[in-house]
Amino acid sequence: MKLETFFPFLSWLKLITKDSLKADFFAGLTGAVIVLPQGVAFATIAGLPPEYGLYTAMITPIIAALFGSSFHLVSGPTTAISIVIFATVSKHAEAGSPEFISLVLTMTFLAGVYQLAFGLARFGTLVNFVSHTVVIGFTAGAAVLIATSQMKHITGIEMPKGASFLDSWIDIFQGIGSTNLYVLTIALTTLIVSILIKRFYPKYPNLLIGMIVGSLLALLLKNYTDSIRLVGEIPRHLPPLSNPDFSLTTLKSIASESFAVALLGLIEAVSISRAVATKSGQRINANQEFIGQGLSNVVGSFFSSYAGSGSFTRSGINYDAGAKTPLSAIFAALFLMLIVLLIAPLTAYLPIAAMGGVILLVAYNLVDFHHIKITLSFNKAESSVLLTTFFATLFMELEFAIYLGVVLSLILFLAQTSTPEMPELFFDGSPDAPNRKLININKKPLIRCPQIKIIRIDRSLYFGSINHVQNQLAQIVEHDRIYHILIVGTGINLIDLAGSEALAAEHARLRKLGGGLYFVDLKSRVYTSIAKAGLIKKIGNQYFFDSKTQAVQAIYARLNKEICAKCPLQAFKECHSEQTATAKSS
Repeated sequence: MKLETFFPFLSWLKLITKDSLKADFFAGLTGAVIVLPQGVAFATIAGLPPEYGLYTAMITPIIAALFGSSFHLVSGPTTAISIVIFATVSKHAEAGSPEFISLVLTMTFLAGVYQLAFGLARFGTLVNFVSHTVVIGFTAGAAVLIATSQMKHITGIEMPKGASFLDSWIDIFQGIGSTNLYVLTIALTTLIVSILIKRFYPKYPNLLIGMIVGSLLALLLKNYTDSIRLVGEIPRHLPPLSNPDFSLTTLKSIASESFAVALLGLIEAVSISRAVATKSGQRINANQEFIGQGLSNVVGSFFSSYAGSGSFTRSGINYDAGAKTPLSAIFAALFLMLIVLLIAPLTAYLPIAAMGGVILLVAYNLVDFHHIKITLSFNKAESSVLLTTFFATLFMELEFAIYLGVVLSLILFLAQTSTPEMPELFFDGSPDAPNRKLININKKPLIRCPQIKIIRIDRSLYFGSINHVQNQLAQIVEHDRIYHILIVGTGINLIDLAGSEALAAEHARLRKLGGGLYFVDLKSRVYTSIAKAGLIKKIGNQYFFDSKTQAVQAIYARLNKEICAKCPLQAFKECHSEQTATAKSS
């Protein structure tokens, strides 16, 4: 086994050159400036002191970069995971309290263990079964919840802690008359400045500039009011060591919620890394990405970091900034450490209202309006998954919303694969023409044999789809009175044990009616699997063919010749040969 299997960073260290080092250096610098306000904002969303968001942005990206597979994915605190952590842990402890922080660190450790176990077990492909629609719906719902949670900081309206989405908005509308105009002005000014900078100066750190302007405005207004609350000074030091709570009682109490965090983190990381990889042309190893995310959270939990994942914003900017290797994410973390050591005291002047304005913009950018519009106009199934996940996020427990979305994805996938297309085919052209091709009869009306039905199954035959296939075969027998059915296997990638047993039963039923089930052009791996399942032995090797010509010749020999003699269609060249032989004998 190669050393790169255990230490994947050895594979990209060989790619580092003077030019790539320069590109990664400046991409990392850009990323550090961007994550500074985001880290503070995300920690606030998670109910943690602001420095914990920065600690997460220092530790998580380094470990994820060293042990992941993506060259451009930047891990760290994210909005969706932050809101899930706040919603789940706040049920057990008061936000910001030492007990709350301890539970968050324990949840981070557990989530990392889950992710690491998935990666080591090679479960990376499982993410493929979670519809992107679920992620869009959940993220949009989380964005609304995030915006709702910041309304008290933006308006100054008093609201009880832990209020539900609906109760929060009722409190807002009832208390709208007590809105603090000073606080609202700071929040809106921060928001508008951030939007304008992004619009007219896209290369500038718009959130950071917006927060600076909001802080300066707060300094001007403090002479007129004492209601402007500040974030407070962030400790000027690197991430301190921490100790998650490993007591059995604590682990049991948050085990299921940690699983939800782990699942959401994996979905985010793999989805984002693949999205960026489509631009860069890199191939992503989902299993290695699972391992990278798991290790980053496990290690992070011992360095005052809470659960992180891949960030779409920072990863996209990292790629656009010209990053060449994962070293850019490591540079970003190191630069952030240096920035915090230099400017940490300045956060004492940062108003919470300005943070609220920034978080509002972050929440808005979470909503993928483009894909929501496409999904709602695509079909009812995808729309129902999107809307169900969205409203479940708003009105139910967040971890339940994630599970519900995943279950809906699987149901949608199974529904699609359980009803494979089974088009009827027949030969195009004259019976005497060489190399006639089978085509779909829905595309062109063709003369068809009244005793043979040729169909193609365009999906795998497994326990979920076999009932549909049996029903279709039964319709052929009952409605068309055709008992010789040839299955073209070019579209079949799998026949499981249940599928093999069902096909054997269908063949036996057709045999009693004087017909049979025939197979042609099965893929070699499918043929091997049905041989192991005993299907070939049960049916007989004479019912499996390598070419359509052989299949037609064998099936024609078993047809009712009385019907053939009266048939005016003459669909096969064998029909002409039979008629010629009959004419000579008479």
